[in-house]
Amino acid sequence: MAHINVRGVDHYYEWMKKPSSLVKPIIVFIHGWAGSCRYWRSTAEVLLVEFDCLLYDMRGFGRSGGKQAGESVIESQSTEEQGEAIAELSYELTEYAEDLAALLDGLELQRVYISAHSMGASVATLFFNRYPERVKKGILTCSGIFEYDEKAFAAFYKFGGLVVKFRPKWLAKIPLADKIFMARFLYSPIPKSDRQAFLQDFIDADYDAALGTIFTSVSKAQSELMPAEFVKLTVPTLLVAGEYDIIIPAEMGRQAAGLNDNIEFFVIPNTAHFPMLEDSETYLGRIREFLNDC
Repeated sequence: MAHINVRGVDHYYEWMKKPSSLVKPIIVFIHGWAGSCRYWRSTAEVLLVEFDCLLYDMRGFGRSGGKQAGESVIESQSTEEQGEAIAELSYELTEYAEDLAALLDGLELQRVYISAHSMGASVATLFFNRYPERVKKGILTCSGIFEYDEKAFAAFYKFGGLVVKFRPKWLAKIPLADKIFMARFLYSPIPKSDRQAFLQDFIDADYDAALGTIFTSVSKAQSELMPAEFVKLTVPTLLVAGEYDIIIPAEMGRQAAGLNDNIEFFVIPNTAHFPMLEDSETYLGRIREFLNDC
């Protein structure tokens, strides 16, 4: 467990390795919105026989730094002003893709496998197209393309802003708060410790980063950009969806995969937005098959 300066921001990362005389390939794990790398640990643990695993927290999330100093610059602004301020603060997903490139440079890693989830999967897709020579294969979990709906997006921004603003530290101490918080994301149960960790990561996320990435990951610009990004993919990619995911429905993933023959699509039954935790056996079986297929 360590920290590294990435483009001026302190980033948390950790290696998971199993002693071996062999030089193993490296797989990098990328988490989703308001989360941290720790929910990938159980997946990485199973892959240690074949891979050295690198987990990290994206800028503003988990144990990585967020805004540099002072009070939030966007909290009291209008929606339009917030969007402009966010762009200046570089919460665009393309910038998070550049963070990843800088992280790999800092750790002197040239070519890796990448496994990414939700918003992190969008970041990974952008990275795949900007640095295809650095990626052997990619796994995108709960990703896809969506259509722009002005009214729905405006309502989402308003609701998202309220959710991000109301995150008192005592929330994690309320009985069943973790279960209520995760209900929208799950179809099958996961351990209580995982639910509690998700809630704590959400509470601890940097305000500007959490709000900023709401505006940049779910936007008209993103809805226009991502279909083209999926079309351009040359990196062999597996896109995994949860059958009952209401955050990024499986159909969105199916549509994305249909744009490119380099994308394999797989739906895991009886799971939602965290299939790697809800049905780890099926998830690991499929990604191992993909990773080992020459």
